[in-house]
Amino acid sequence: MTSETKTESLLARIADALDRMAPANRKAPDFGAADAFVWQAEREALQPVAAVNRQPLPLLKGIDHMRDTLVENTERFAHGLPANNALLWGARGMGKSSLVKAVHGAVAEQAAGEAETPDLKLIEIHREDIGSLPQLLHLLRDAEYRFILFCDDLSFEAQDTSYKSLKAVLEGGVEGRPENVIFYATSNRRHLLSREMIENEQSTAINPSEAVEESVSLSDRFGLWLGFHNCSQNDYLEMVRGYAAHYGLDISDEELRREALAWAMGRGSRSGRVAWQYIQSLAGRLGKRF
Repeated sequence: MTSETKTESLLARIADALDRMAPANRKAPDFGAADAFVWQAEREALQPVAAVNRQPLPLLKGIDHMRDTLVENTERFAHGLPANNALLWGARGMGKSSLVKAVHGAVAEQAAGEAETPDLKLIEIHREDIGSLPQLLHLLRDAEYRFILFCDDLSFEAQDTSYKSLKAVLEGGVEGRPENVIFYATSNRRHLLSREMIENEQSTAINPSEAVEESVSLSDRFGLWLGFHNCSQNDYLEMVRGYAAHYGLDISDEELRREALAWAMGRGSRSGRVAWQYIQSLAGRLGKRF
């Protein structure tokens, strides 16, 4: 065997080894398999959700302004018109994540009945997987669908720098956010970062005011801010009555009011979540299945 032949044989073996080591071509996601998916970052795959855990939009009481604003923004996005990333922030249990899921359900159903409107999909990404957003966007960019990326309870603690990656994905990256993707997030914090985190950046920065601007600029990437506040007693009772009527619970209004207020007092708060927990307890007691 000549030296030239040996070289060719060696190169062929190297090429064969590299082919075996190369990752297999990733199969394109089947977006028609479901209306909603969960992003699994480790596998870089989308897990279909057979049935989304959500309430019908009319059942969400006491948040009318936020509901109407998010519906309008989502409808514009579904029809290919300019729309904003949305941050739903504020009090716990006031229906932030429930609103995102309910709005998606309502707008997706409407879009499905319009021949020229692409299907609207919901994709949940966990907060700890935010760093994998570029890989997820790569899968979505050329799809024929439109996508709401949803991150529930988004916030960042000290020493966590992944928020800088999110900033780049939302607005500042070279590729930018794909035209068929919008980002909705919920958080208890208006600026998403902990006070300790902001103070640490101030203390180590040459110009503290610039450090604060850097820290809060993440929330500025969301063009739409929707604030949720603790509800009044009347709003709380409206939520309870709405649930009771929708599920046909056989109880007088006087008794419903008395029990619901006692339930809220026992929990030490009034919110949509507390109202729903009372309704679950009442339905179980009455032998009513949802």
